[in-house]
Amino acid sequence: MVSAVFHSPASPSTSTAAEAAKAPSTPATPAARPAPVPRAPFDWAGLVLKVLPPLVGLGLLIGVWALLTLKQGTGFPTPLQTWDAAVKLFADPFYRNGPNDQGIGWNILNSLQRVALGFGLAALVGIPLGFLIGRFTFFNRMASPLISLLKPVSPLAWLPIGLLVFKSANPAAIWTIFICSIWPMVVNTAVGVQRVPQDYLNVAKVLNLSEWKVITKILFPSVLPYLLTGVRLSVGTAWLVIVAAEMLTGGVGIGFWVWDEWNNLNVQHIIIAIFVIGIVGLALEQFLMLIAKRFSYE
Repeated sequence: MVSAVFHSPASPSTSTAAEAAKAPSTPATPAARPAPVPRAPFDWAGLVLKVLPPLVGLGLLIGVWALLTLKQGTGFPTPLQTWDAAVKLFADPFYRNGPNDQGIGWNILNSLQRVALGFGLAALVGIPLGFLIGRFTFFNRMASPLISLLKPVSPLAWLPIGLLVFKSANPAAIWTIFICSIWPMVVNTAVGVQRVPQDYLNVAKVLNLSEWKVITKILFPSVLPYLLTGVRLSVGTAWLVIVAAEMLTGGVGIGFWVWDEWNNLNVQHIIIAIFVIGIVGLALEQFLMLIAKRFSYE
């Protein structure tokens, strides 16, 4: 008798496991990394076009200045003499030798303090006044003739009024800055309010919004570019006015410092003061332009 032995076929799972055990192990494929984003090349041409023209203009100014002062006996200092005087002047800009003998640094800071006070008061009054004039026809018709009458008045004409009212030079200078720098903010803010699309205001009427919400949610975002333009013009006017006001009122300030140097016949320091006044005014304007670029109509 022959006995036959029957082997049952292996199950698929068992066979697969056995084959996987016998198969050589392969390393796991690493996850594909995203290709690095290529960096844009630096725009050297754009940098040159931004930097080169101002340098050329400044070089032309200094070159013409040097040519005009080549002849001796003109009484006007050369660029090199003015540079040497500036190095000595800014070596110690914050010295104090008395109430009327202080370094140019203190004079600049005192002028900036007066500008900040006068300009800040003008903004507190001028911006709300511009909203009222632009929003309501009655205020517009009432204030427009007054603005047209007072805006062209010279800053020096306002200074005696300040001296008469305040009996002191410092508040009189601040008053002059205030009254001269308020008009650009009033006019630009009012124009911005008047140019708000009527559709926006119609939607506010449909939604029955309060006047406060109309101002904060509709008018203010739309008027902001105009408002910042007025602020930029006003700060330039304020810095322009303070020099003239301090020449007449005295004390400590860049305007008084210029006048004092003229009395001492120090023309080099006067030229240095002109450059300092221009640089500070440019810095103030550029600072406000940077703020304005962060806001848009949208």
